[in-house]
Amino acid sequence: MTETDRHTVKSFDDDIGQLRAIISRMGGLCEVQIAAAVDALVTRNVDAAMRVVNDDKRIDALEAEAEALAVRIIALRAPLANDLREIVAALKMAGVLERIGDYAKNIAKRASVLAQAQPIEPVVIVPEMARIVVGMIRDVLDAFVDRNAALAQAVCERDRGVDDFYNSLFRSLLTFMMENPHYITPSTHLLFVAKNLERIGDHATAIAEMVHYAVTGEHIVDRPKSDNTSTYTQPPAIASKPEESE
Repeated sequence: MTETDRHTVKSFDDDIGQLRAIISRMGGLCEVQIAAAVDALVTRNVDAAMRVVNDDKRIDALEAEAEALAVRIIALRAPLANDLREIVAALKMAGVLERIGDYAKNIAKRASVLAQAQPIEPVVIVPEMARIVVGMIRDVLDAFVDRNAALAQAVCERDRGVDDFYNSLFRSLLTFMMENPHYITPSTHLLFVAKNLERIGDHATAIAEMVHYAVTGEHIVDRPKSDNTSTYTQPPAIASKPEESE
């Protein structure tokens, strides 16, 4: 290999390393944003919620940086096979992570609204959902950096747990609203929060599928999905107490 070839290879490796670093920073910010948004929800901290909203622009800026770098690598380096798959995966991941950041921002916005309402009991399920999706994002980023297809596959399988929590919270909130009609507005906001977390789990799974394909060249098939709220009608009617005889 000539000196020029070695320089070219090193420059290409540096570009790939920089792209991975940008994606990792985006993922790290998404983790922080989700955790901060849910903490603001639980603690009813409006100022903390607004900080999450304002910080979303940092993720947007990194997405633009990742996109520009990926396009430049493809244009200048003409990568093939494994390298091309990784770059295309990183390009797609940047867009998905930006969307995850938007979901965290939406949770923070609703946290600001919920802070003005009376606390509702079903909110206790939300932090556990957030813990799972943050862990999924962390692990799928590790899988991307380490090119670990097995870890990516494991992330896909954990999405079922997020769906189970969402199904449980959905049913709980429907029952809660029937029993407490004056809580319908905050309960509806909390449903949207839970749906945002469920969608974050879906996006983390989508990233895991991208990573798996980038590493192996094979698609994951039959991904588990257990959000069954679309088939849920209503909870059983609440039985009224029998009137006392005179």
